[in-house]
Amino acid sequence: MEMVNSRRITNIGVMTALYAALTMVCSPLAYNDVQFRFSELLMLFCCFNKDYILSVTLGCCIVNIWSPLGFVDVGFGTAATLIAALLMYLLRNKVNLFVASLFPVVTNGFIIAAELKIVQGLPYWGCVGSVAFGEFICVSIIGVPIVRSMTKNRSFMKLIMTGTDMKSAKDR
Repeated sequence: MEMVNSRRITNIGVMTALYAALTMVCSPLAYNDVQFRFSELLMLFCCFNKDYILSVTLGCCIVNIWSPLGFVDVGFGTAATLIAALLMYLLRNKVNLFVASLFPVVTNGFIIAAELKIVQGLPYWGCVGSVAFGEFICVSIIGVPIVRSMTKNRSFMKLIMTGTDMKSAKDR
């Protein structure tokens, strides 16, 4: 079993705080049926390091405490993030970064749409489309090019990856 060291704990904490801060900065755009949560681009780091599954999930849980949708968003939103993050990590060696970016698009589209239908009575399929659209813009269109450019820097990759994940990483 891998030892948890201070570097890993620091990376997890920094990414959690970054997710929460980015969401809070754009909070008027981060909730409801059209969501432009720019912090979601951090989901892509789950393809490189399993520690970021915890980071983005915890960050999402924290910011959803203040959601205008109420406490139910903590459950739905956090579940959507966790499912997408796990899929991204588990399939990281089978799909490229762009395809991996579609996991949060799909999971958030369907799960958050269900939440919006239950809490606000909004039309389910309309919400699937609008939530997925915002997620696609933030993660796939904005996030993929940013993360791809960052991964070309070896020092950056060494900083964000643990030893085990570094061994399994390939050109994404």
